[in-house]
Amino acid sequence: MGSPALDDVADVINGDLLKRRHGLRRDDFIEILMDARALLDGESPWIRGRLLASGKTSIELLGEDGQTHFVAREIIARIVLVAHTRPAYIDDKDLLAFERADMKRRSSLHEKVEKESKGSDDSHLWG
Repeated sequence: MGSPALDDVADVINGDLLKRRHGLRRDDFIEILMDARALLDGESPWIRGRLLASGKTSIELLGEDGQTHFVAREIIARIVLVAHTRPAYIDDKDLLAFERADMKRRSSLHEKVEKESKGSDDSHLWG
């Protein structure tokens, strides 16, 4: 999938809390073993690819086939972290900048929807 040499990238699980590097992060290469009962006969229970997003109910993955897959957490039996491709969340300036811009965009969108749904901006008035 065009990944760089990842031999030097490894999890740090023990030691100083700020130096620990573990857990799944956006853009990690992962393998997911799905519960075979949720699949059609003959389908492979493994899906491999790059993690795009992780939500409460599903994981979004860019598969080896180039397609985006949404896997329900209910059918995941095991997740294997193959390699980190980004720094830890707190050290990832690009990701933090993206999330800050995304929060601003969502906030302005919520304000716009609120104004349009009430017809005017007088929700702060009493009576």
